[in-house]
Amino acid sequence: MRPALLNPLFAPVTSLPGVGPKQEKLLRYLLSRDDTPRLVDLLLHLPVSVIDRRTRPKIRDAVPGTVVTLEVTVDRHRPVPPRHPRAPHLVYASDDTGDVVLTYFRAAKDYVEKLLPVGAKRYVSGTAQMFDGTLQIVHPDRVVDAEGFARLPAIDPVYPLTVGLAIGSLRRAVAQALLKLPELPEWISPELLRKSQFPPLAEALNRVHAPVEPTDILPDGRYWSRLAFDELLAGQLALALVRAQLRRPAGERNTGDGELRRRIIDALPYALTDSQAQALAAITADLRQPLRMLRLLQGDVGSGKTVVALLAAAAVTEAGKQAALMAPTEILARQHLKTIAPLAERAGIRAAILTSREKGKERREILERLAQGDIDLLIGTHALIQDEVEFKALALAVVDEQHRFGVRERLALTRKGDAVDVLVLSATPIPRTLVLSYFGDMDISELRDKPAGRQPIDTRTVPNSRLNEVIDAVGRALSAGRLVYWICPLVEPSETVKLADAQARFDSLRQRFGDRVGLVHGKMRGPEKDRVMAQFSAGEIGLLVATTVVEVGVDVPAASIMVIENAERFGLSQLHQLRGRIGRGAEASTCLLLYREPLNEMSTARLKVIRETTDGFRIAEEDLKLRGEGDVLGIRQSGLPDYRIARLETHGGLVATARDEALRILKDNPKLEGETGEALRCLLYLYERDEAVPLIGAG
Repeated sequence: MRPALLNPLFAPVTSLPGVGPKQEKLLRYLLSRDDTPRLVDLLLHLPVSVIDRRTRPKIRDAVPGTVVTLEVTVDRHRPVPPRHPRAPHLVYASDDTGDVVLTYFRAAKDYVEKLLPVGAKRYVSGTAQMFDGTLQIVHPDRVVDAEGFARLPAIDPVYPLTVGLAIGSLRRAVAQALLKLPELPEWISPELLRKSQFPPLAEALNRVHAPVEPTDILPDGRYWSRLAFDELLAGQLALALVRAQLRRPAGERNTGDGELRRRIIDALPYALTDSQAQALAAITADLRQPLRMLRLLQGDVGSGKTVVALLAAAAVTEAGKQAALMAPTEILARQHLKTIAPLAERAGIRAAILTSREKGKERREILERLAQGDIDLLIGTHALIQDEVEFKALALAVVDEQHRFGVRERLALTRKGDAVDVLVLSATPIPRTLVLSYFGDMDISELRDKPAGRQPIDTRTVPNSRLNEVIDAVGRALSAGRLVYWICPLVEPSETVKLADAQARFDSLRQRFGDRVGLVHGKMRGPEKDRVMAQFSAGEIGLLVATTVVEVGVDVPAASIMVIENAERFGLSQLHQLRGRIGRGAEASTCLLLYREPLNEMSTARLKVIRETTDGFRIAEEDLKLRGEGDVLGIRQSGLPDYRIARLETHGGLVATARDEALRILKDNPKLEGETGEALRCLLYLYERDEAVPLIGAG
């Protein structure tokens, strides 16, 4: 149950005066809520800049593109002409240095004339722009007389907005929400408060939303940093609770005599790399320990994580137990099965797959075999955590691409067995700061070696103006029997963004190359996707047009060329993942990054990094610097709560402090009891990490 103290903050925004259905809809969109936002959502929506009214430039000194406050005299009005109802109402004003035009679209004539009477002196604030050689402010956000100006805050916060939401109404709503802030207990320990010099929570919120100095709203300032630390501490405490639950003493351990592992290694067409062998040794040691395993296995594209996961599953099968491998997409689950099935068969391990596609009699048979213990390794998607899925003796849960799964899915899978060991796979090397932030203090194995036989990939950047040359080159490659991927960012045309879409590119390339072109994207049905992928694998089609649905887990060794359209719109890690689909066979491979000119600074930096290196670990660090943590982990597209306040590029140094504090709290007060415990429960609910609350003191 949420502490009653927090109830005022969880009241809907519609409980505030002036927030009606229209505002509610806009706030829902702005604050990324499926339901009505609460006051806490408003308070955690922080400003990005300020308007500083302490300096008031003359009209001639106003800098276009900046927010300015001008003291002007109203000269005349030009209302909307009767024959042009879409034209704006213009107000001409001036000071002793020049003129400014105040522009109002769709505004009532009486309202504008009352707001800005001719001959009156007014203080006007808004974004200055040049139009036809004259300074202009469209819809000023403040227009007041001398008395009103004296009452205005000297510094006003500027928030991220959405179309239709006026900054004034958002400011009023936030100011009212601040008045409802209850007196909350302090959850940071006195020693840490003293050492870090964090202000109290109420002071931090008030100073960020009602800044006294422009620096009060800076992310690296003490007020924002206090809020960021709270959010990081809530996250670390939730992870520590999950870890405590998963790390409980495990009773009977899950490893056998090594016979099945030996059979798999003998069946491999290559020797294990050094890092694969080290990871397997660490996992085997974990499976023997009296505590349950919680290990992150991260490796670069094609570094052989699936084989290590299979060997871990073999270890528990030797002990007469079962393993499960959960992947975020069906295409990835089926790719795992394709890699695992022949090796498992050679070793005598019974593997099966369960996704939403297995239905009726086939599904019932799989579930019966699983419950009877006739399946040793079950591979699947979210389907694995449905209630009717019952294992006879689940001992190992392998979770692939973990950051696409929240805490609930992680726990739901481990509850299918008794004292289940957990191995997390990440195909994206994750910077250390992010590992701490999203996974807690897990044990980590890294696969840094490339498997033998991997070909280097020649990566080049090509402007869109040379598209026809690229298509000609693809034609020559197809004639030589090469297999080519062509990646587009969109499935179909969009009215809002001008990017290449797969359907249109498929149509145009099919006109040129006929039946040698195939198409695969996320909106297609599973069997249809599989059919096209199988045709591509078999060389029946030579050119596969695709969206990022092929980013992970697709293995066609004969494919040696990749064209990525609008490459400037992809993140570094995603470009690296996509590029990893080639360079898997005997032929030298080429990746062409098509970009639209002109490139901005960040896109130029991204494409430079991807051209220079194929080291996924370096790429991940660069991606974090350039884009921030949400994009790097794919969280913006997943169910995991993104950080609203903490920015790891700014607050990365606080993560380790938050983790150490969370571990200390659980050591001293594992059941979060007493006044301190109640304060920490408030923290978990405030930052929506309360899914971990039922775990407090469990087991």
